[in-house]
Amino acid sequence: MFDVLIIGGGVSGMSCALVLGSAKNKSFVTDKKIGVITHQKTSSLQEALINNAYGIAPGKLGADLLAESLQHLSETYPHITQIPNEKVLNIEGEFTSSVHPSSSCPEFKITTNKNIYTSKIIVLAIGYSNTLAIEGLMKYVIPHQKTLPEKQRIQLKNCDHKVAEGIYVTGTLAGWRSQVAIAAGSGAAVATDILTLWNGGIQTQSHDSNKK
Repeated sequence: MFDVLIIGGGVSGMSCALVLGSAKNKSFVTDKKIGVITHQKTSSLQEALINNAYGIAPGKLGADLLAESLQHLSETYPHITQIPNEKVLNIEGEFTSSVHPSSSCPEFKITTNKNIYTSKIIVLAIGYSNTLAIEGLMKYVIPHQKTLPEKQRIQLKNCDHKVAEGIYVTGTLAGWRSQVAIAAGSGAAVATDILTLWNGGIQTQSHDSNKK
């Protein structure tokens, strides 16, 4: 059972994972199991040349950035489980209310082409192609609100990245435009929302400092 499972290893998914990973020493995070299904093949970054993203040297190839992000996560936050070479086919589950309200939580079953996982929270960080075919998500699909209609892009209905209890969406699938900086910020925003949830609703972020 994961406490959160991020589906997608593109910009927004890896950004979300990095922020969650950086909070590892907070008391309300130390016991949390975090995973990311690092599928990157369909990322629009695969053919990108990046010249206009803050903090990224101009001329960076998107494919290189994708590979480097996996290494960054592995080396800096090795406690996060990376699940490579798997594609999600089905998501089942929803918010369930127990007899004791404090123990109520979502429980989801995520079926890939190779395995089955369970998680209390899922973060959908995959692209906005209209070829999306994950059973259990299709009821949330609407036309993308910030692309040209003829491109036939999609997004998931959400309110501030939240699709339903326990389900978050990031990046272009959340309705944002396809920009590296926007995708990274979207993933980070969801990570801080999850940290706030884990911290009992107290507004939370995660920073490192070299202040003496």
